[in-house]
Amino acid sequence: MSPLDPASWPLALLISAFLALTVVILVGGTALTRRADEIAEATGLSAAIIGGMLLGATTSLSGTIVSIVTAFQGDTDLAVGNAIGGIVAQTAFLAVADVLHRRGNLEYEAASISTLMQSMVLIALLSLPLLAMNLPAVTLFAVHPLSPLLLVTYVAGMRLIDRAEQRPMWRPVPVVPERRGADVEFPTRAPWLGFLALVPVAVGAGFALSQVGVALASVTGLSQTAVGAVFTAVVTSLPELVTAVAAVRRGALQLAVSGIIGGNAFDVLFLALSDLAYREGSLYHAFTADHVLLIALSILMTAVLALGMLKRDRFGPARIGFESVLVLTLYLASLARLFADGG
Repeated sequence: MSPLDPASWPLALLISAFLALTVVILVGGTALTRRADEIAEATGLSAAIIGGMLLGATTSLSGTIVSIVTAFQGDTDLAVGNAIGGIVAQTAFLAVADVLHRRGNLEYEAASISTLMQSMVLIALLSLPLLAMNLPAVTLFAVHPLSPLLLVTYVAGMRLIDRAEQRPMWRPVPVVPERRGADVEFPTRAPWLGFLALVPVAVGAGFALSQVGVALASVTGLSQTAVGAVFTAVVTSLPELVTAVAAVRRGALQLAVSGIIGGNAFDVLFLALSDLAYREGSLYHAFTADHVLLIALSILMTAVLALGMLKRDRFGPARIGFESVLVLTLYLASLARLFADGG
């Protein structure tokens, strides 16, 4: 084997490479997200577009590459585990942001028409892969018909949310005014140049992580689903955690929630892109019981989060919402379940 092939590396070198890539993705992904936020500020995009599309796509870039590359290589367990595991991890990150928001329950102050609608769009998107796996394995050029439907549903959902923001027919009772920080005028050219310069870093780190992830699964004996859902998904989701915490600290609470939920909706598109890259048929018909478990868990965690925004408790256990307690409990239980089967 070539020394450049991670499959030939010893475990210690694989772990070192994994940790090094974690730092690259954390630093590069956070910088990429900062540029995207500046672009959003300069262009005046709505919260749904900022959180759901621009920031969601930006923070998910490395994870997208991991799922596409591993699906193309036929490693469907890692591709699906990384995609859905990222959603589970990022939802848990929102609970972490709630813990750090000591003023009270984050969802109490961040509830809005856009965040609630984003939750419903996310649940609809997550339901489609479950529907696809139970339909005939019909493909066109090895792509299942529900993959383009995922893309259409995502775009239609974002447009629906944007319209609802412009002309809301329902409003939550207002609480603490949303703060986006100091009024700063960002130049439009500099953020775009910085953004484009950082894209190759995110792509390269994502590709390298996909290869190290496959090798780690082989060397450690863990399943690719466990490696994808726990390790690569968490690493590629770290920019979301940094973004959410930073948004909470500067008082942009709706942006913090919108960035996570909207980013999760974008992450579902990993499956459509992975299905396109997977050349052996329908990706959805390669789902395992663990994949179904992760999707069902993502739906449940999103529903719990939406219920928290509707109920809007000012305080809950340990000054966080009941939804954060349940989300963290579900996440920890999922980790135990994945490793209980020997990975």
